[in-house]
Amino acid sequence: MSGLIDRLQPPSESDFHAPAHHEKVTARLGVWLGIAFLLCFATGLLSHAIQKPPSWFVWPAEPVNLYRITQGVHVLSGIAAIPLLLAKLWSVYPRLFARPLVRSLPHALERLSILVLSGAAFFQLATGLFNTTQNYPWSFYFLAAHYAVAWLAAGSVLLHVAIKLTVIRRGLTRLTPGPDMSRRRFLRTTYLATGVAVVATAGATVPLLRDVSPLSWRSGRGQQGLPVNRTARAAGVTWDPTWRLEITGPHGTTHLSLADLDALPQRTADLPIACVEGWSQSATWTGVPVAELLRLAGADQHRPVLVTSLERKGAYRTSVLPATHTASTLLALRLGGERLALDHGFPCRIIAPSRPGVLQTKWVQRLEVL
Repeated sequence: MSGLIDRLQPPSESDFHAPAHHEKVTARLGVWLGIAFLLCFATGLLSHAIQKPPSWFVWPAEPVNLYRITQGVHVLSGIAAIPLLLAKLWSVYPRLFARPLVRSLPHALERLSILVLSGAAFFQLATGLFNTTQNYPWSFYFLAAHYAVAWLAAGSVLLHVAIKLTVIRRGLTRLTPGPDMSRRRFLRTTYLATGVAVVATAGATVPLLRDVSPLSWRSGRGQQGLPVNRTARAAGVTWDPTWRLEITGPHGTTHLSLADLDALPQRTADLPIACVEGWSQSATWTGVPVAELLRLAGADQHRPVLVTSLERKGAYRTSVLPATHTASTLLALRLGGERLALDHGFPCRIIAPSRPGVLQTKWVQRLEVL
């Protein structure tokens, strides 16, 4: 009878002896997971600041691939964090069976930090993955929620590290032969899985890996060889032959037809489209330099411009082109030598170096010098 009762008792932390549950494994996984989280957090803050800039923030126009790199790092570090987080949780889950549930105030804080960190990390990684596919099965605004929970996750990481610093230091001591060989195998398997996950998806933002990334999304496919995030139909945009571009500046308001824009000095440039979802693609754009349009409006070429789309609603119907970008930005009329397709922004769209794709406004209707 006593044996049956013993078998019915819930397990205790001491019942877990697998090498994967050792503090040395947990500490090493925690270091790499912390690096992935730090990269993801820092580049995510940059992306948020570019889209919702505070008054003091300035994002440079050069190098033209800068945002492509930072956002690529953001998404790929998030993908790398997924297998690392799962392995880390597998390593520490026996602690859930520790008794008593709360031993002291530091122990209570440790458990609270793990609960908050796990919840915030799962939320960030899951919603981030959905965002890469532009799938939003929720009612909240992704950008605001993702930004707020990022700070919650960062705070819980700092609290957790502060509480566990002694254990982390002890866990990072050198692995030795014997039982540690099994721990090494578990760590190597985790690192291999992380590398495979990154390589399998990195082609979306790293052109050299495009042919070996079976899970890369969108990049290299689409109309005129370029992916389309938001179609004209989804935006409610149709072509009206009476369309005129409206430019408002110190000299008043100027209206230009498509033929008028074609007659202005043109420039061709190879510039990337880099979207917040992580994909990026270089393309050859031809159009009128925004600096030339500012000259027609009687404004200095280094002035910010409010850009308004024909799209009637949407979070990015309007955008502000900063003064740091106006001199190097095109009002694009052609893609790859061909007239823009309607889904790519016909009759004209903004193509600015080192800017998120959501701010490369399509179907431009109005430019207002600020």
